[in-house]
Amino acid sequence: MKDFAISENPAVQEQLDRLGHLTVPQGRFGLETITAMLARLGDPQRHLPPVFHVAGTNGKGSTCAFLRAMLEAQGLVVHAATKPHLVRYNERIRVAGKLIDDNWLAALLREVLDASDDLDPSFFEVTAAATFLAFARVPADACVIEVGLGGRLDATNVIASPAVCGIAALGIDHESFLLRPEAGTPDDPLARIAFEKASIARPGSPLVTQAYAPAVGAEIARIAEAVGAPHVLRGRDWLAETSATSIAYRDRNGSLKLPLPMLAGAHQAENAALAVAMLRHQNVVTVSPEAVASGIRAARWPARLQLLSPGPLTALVPSRTIWLDGAHNADAATALAAALADKAPLALVFALMANRPLHDVLGALAPIVAEAHIVPIPGHAHHDPLAVAAFASPGLIPRCTTAADIPEALRQIAAYPDGPTTVLIAGSLYLAGEVLKLNEEVPD
Repeated sequence: MKDFAISENPAVQEQLDRLGHLTVPQGRFGLETITAMLARLGDPQRHLPPVFHVAGTNGKGSTCAFLRAMLEAQGLVVHAATKPHLVRYNERIRVAGKLIDDNWLAALLREVLDASDDLDPSFFEVTAAATFLAFARVPADACVIEVGLGGRLDATNVIASPAVCGIAALGIDHESFLLRPEAGTPDDPLARIAFEKASIARPGSPLVTQAYAPAVGAEIARIAEAVGAPHVLRGRDWLAETSATSIAYRDRNGSLKLPLPMLAGAHQAENAALAVAMLRHQNVVTVSPEAVASGIRAARWPARLQLLSPGPLTALVPSRTIWLDGAHNADAATALAAALADKAPLALVFALMANRPLHDVLGALAPIVAEAHIVPIPGHAHHDPLAVAAFASPGLIPRCTTAADIPEALRQIAAYPDGPTTVLIAGSLYLAGEVLKLNEEVPD
């Protein structure tokens, strides 16, 4: 598994080219390499501000966005590590509230790569090491760190004593990695996912979670007990109910009436509630109820049910609105379809990475779609648009066609003035990144 990145800065691109040649050696799983790398760099992960560590299948990035916004609303200085990037690699490393500077990024990547070249590190291990170096060298009040893949073997899982850990919504994803056969792991697929995610738990650090199906919840509880992490469970230790106008939150410390997020979709209230519970069940950083409420409204998270602003792409369909989402698995696509159900029927611009089950994602979106325009994902291995169109039409989606790129797909939509007034672009975060770049909405 690899990622891809480009930069207009020659010094950064030189290091990204080195990153692009890295692979995970066949069959290598574990934290030994990242641990060795960090030791050579002075173990920066041991010198971080208080860490908020967040795992999950869906919603972990949004939860991180809410955490950062709430902490910053308190006036605190916050580092944040999220993934993947949408347009620029810099998006992965936010230092003291700002995306990392190109010159410093190039220097950090060079430092890490030079120190670890003989260890054959992966893209993700180099990224994690550079992130920890940056966060250890600049003072801040807190770090918000998103787990990349899984949890147990993720390169971020070397943090010894986080202030709090959180687990967002769980589902089946990255099966080839997270469900590969391994002795001593659960047989049930969702319980196995829970096992991987919950393994970020640390002794004495609260593990705050949503409520899950019994087998999943039991596995999380088992891991928390085994490592000595207080398990803070929704429905038992904290409650959150969403109405049309607010979130009613309650735990042992009292009740809060909180505003709904500006982020669209009912699922974002769930992510906001998890962030609130994480803040209220750690005792390292103090955040007032007023800052919590302000942060919920202030949080932004690109390509998660984002309404595109006026730009070169939206100008191609002037009488329509365009929503953008990176949903790329069944659960995320189901939540997305529910969030846009009142806007159906939609025109869909769609692409999916080749390692994703096509029916799981497109099948979940199909009930709200009248027409689909299938495009490639530049620079990435994707399902062939012709094959997707043949799969989808006419049984799944009434009208389905292909386009060479996103602008052509939008021109196809504009050619039917009586077609749907709402456009959805979805199927991949890589596709979403291309959309933001073309519409000149680069995340900052």
